[in-house]
Amino acid sequence: MNSDLIRLIDQVCREKGVEHDILIKTLEEAVQTAARKKYGPDYELEVNFNEDLGEIEVFEFKEVVTDVTNDRLQISLKDACDMDPESELGDSLGIKLETDVFGRIAAQSAKQVIMQRLKEAERNMVFDDFKDRRGEIINGIVQRVNRGAIIVNLGRTEAELPAKEQIPKETFRQGDRIRAYLLDVKQFSRGPQIILSRTHPNFVSALFENEVPEISEGIVQVIQVAREPGSRTKIAVTSKDPDVDPVGACVGMKGRRVQAVVQELRNEKIDIVIWNPDAAKFICNALAPAEVVRVIVDETNNSMEVVVSDDQLSLAIGRKGQNVRLAARLTGWKLDVTSESSYNQLLKDGYMSLLDLKDVGERLATDLYERGFRSAKDLALTTVQEILPVEGMTEERAAALIENAANHIKRAEPVAALMDNDKQKEDSDPLPLRNGNNKESEVILDGKG
Repeated sequence: MNSDLIRLIDQVCREKGVEHDILIKTLEEAVQTAARKKYGPDYELEVNFNEDLGEIEVFEFKEVVTDVTNDRLQISLKDACDMDPESELGDSLGIKLETDVFGRIAAQSAKQVIMQRLKEAERNMVFDDFKDRRGEIINGIVQRVNRGAIIVNLGRTEAELPAKEQIPKETFRQGDRIRAYLLDVKQFSRGPQIILSRTHPNFVSALFENEVPEISEGIVQVIQVAREPGSRTKIAVTSKDPDVDPVGACVGMKGRRVQAVVQELRNEKIDIVIWNPDAAKFICNALAPAEVVRVIVDETNNSMEVVVSDDQLSLAIGRKGQNVRLAARLTGWKLDVTSESSYNQLLKDGYMSLLDLKDVGERLATDLYERGFRSAKDLALTTVQEILPVEGMTEERAAALIENAANHIKRAEPVAALMDNDKQKEDSDPLPLRNGNNKESEVILDGKG
């Protein structure tokens, strides 16, 4: 038994992490290549690994014939019987070849095949190891920087942290330890490509999952994350256990848990808010630390108008609009934040525009206002059927009201400006426009407004 070869195979399997069967098959292919180099393509050759003997065996097969016309593929019956007395015409006789005669060139070819197959096997194993780890946090060491991308040594392989997935103004040097989110794993002919990220919102969730046992145990859930990497993050959480405060669990004793995440993100600010199935209440939580007075919900356009007290307006909007922008991403609603005084003035102006219409007195204006028509513009953009529920209203009167409202708007501003304002409603019109499909509701908080 060739125990040296068996030991070598076992050692390579352990060191390279290659399966035993794959390595045996690779050796057989390599010897097959070497045999072809020696004898050429005209011979019928077969290579097998003999487990009992611990060696690679090469057989040349020839057909037993009466008259030999091709000595590479045929053998005479007499010669066949000398080798195997039981040989008969038509048999395929296997003749064992000595592998020592393959020569240096053939051996070099075999070595190249073995190295190539081992690399392929290693690449496949690396891909299999990482393909199911998407979404995990990976630890590695910075190996080098290549055209802005950071190459990270993960031990058995390398990963890439592209420039666009790096936190702005964050720098790493060769040899630094780094933690990142495993964003994707792709398989290429040259090997697997592992893509990392430190800007992905899920990186924050994964960090909290590592720091907060209640999240890893499923008691506290991270519902949504909105992030501007390197600056600020809002994370919405909820608890399945009424006795567990989700915000408190994420903050930790003396803020240790959240501080660990903040330090990993290079002092990125983190707002932890409680998720609520009620969209209006969730918006109020998301706009923290600003206090909201009322919320006007427009379900049709998936938008909300948020009213805050005058001294809270800048806090609600945040620096360069960051607070309201992140709150909008977190909740999935379009948000328009306005001050209480501006909102009240707009309501007053809208009510006065109703009184300016022909044949509209205070009683009708009040009835229209309570029905949700809070300005002449609302009336101009509605339908007869929507006005009919107003007390004493007829189709003829409703049609006349809509026409008067439209004429009033035309006198107040050019038609082109009106159309442009309608297109840019989210930015230019603080009050939601009403149409036949709009569903609006108002939530007043703390009894204000």
